[in-house]
Amino acid sequence: SIGIALYPKDGTDIEDLLVKADMAMYQAKDQGRNGHAFYGESMAVRSLGRLELENDLRRAFEAGEFQIYYQPKLDLSSGVIIGVEALLRWHHATRGWIAPDVFIPVAEETGLILALGDWVIRETCKQLNAWANEGLGHLTIAVNVSVQQFAREDFVDSVLRTLWQFGIKPQQLELEITESLLMRNIDDTTENMKRFSAAGLRLSIDDFGTGYSSLGYLRQFPVDALKIDRSFVKDLHTSSDDAAICAAIIAMARELK
Repeated sequence: SIGIALYPKDGTDIEDLLVKADMAMYQAKDQGRNGHAFYGESMAVRSLGRLELENDLRRAFEAGEFQIYYQPKLDLSSGVIIGVEALLRWHHATRGWIAPDVFIPVAEETGLILALGDWVIRETCKQLNAWANEGLGHLTIAVNVSVQQFAREDFVDSVLRTLWQFGIKPQQLELEITESLLMRNIDDTTENMKRFSAAGLRLSIDDFGTGYSSLGYLRQFPVDALKIDRSFVKDLHTSSDDAAICAAIIAMARELK
């Protein structure tokens, strides 16, 4: 993503031009990445709003304003709840609910996602422990993992340490990784995935069908499940194309076990 500011129209000193080029870069990211944007006056207003959101995000984390909601996962043949997916939610003190697709990118760009991600894994392990004490030890929890988290050298050890601390079986935790993350750094990603798989954790690819991954890589990644992207599933009963794509993915996934 490229942000462009022009001399002398947008600024006459280097610092000012860099700040405005930075604003334009965020605009390019907001437009879908892999593109460019020129600085415009309206960006200064937007940038101020983003700065406020960034400050509120840090304050919210320190104040413990984030919550985790657990969305049930059903076995459709029996109707039994077999697990849940952990969903991070933020209720802002004055702005109300803020959507994850608004605050997660800001958390990633500021690096706060690392502390936030560690907190989510810790809280889910604590919840699994509580459910086990209530006779629900069979439940699993799926957690989304960010690019920055997975790239950390100590990430695998950190997760395993948290599992051990709360007495959780590795099989009860599932890490969801997007296709784009898998392709970011294939060697390191594969190594971490193999370590997690060897330890007994489940691994799934989220938003499958929307990324750029080669099908060939599915053979070398130790993946347990593919989560078909919602864009293919939501019109499954009316779109023959979506039905065909889903059927093909399911058939491939079964062959790859």
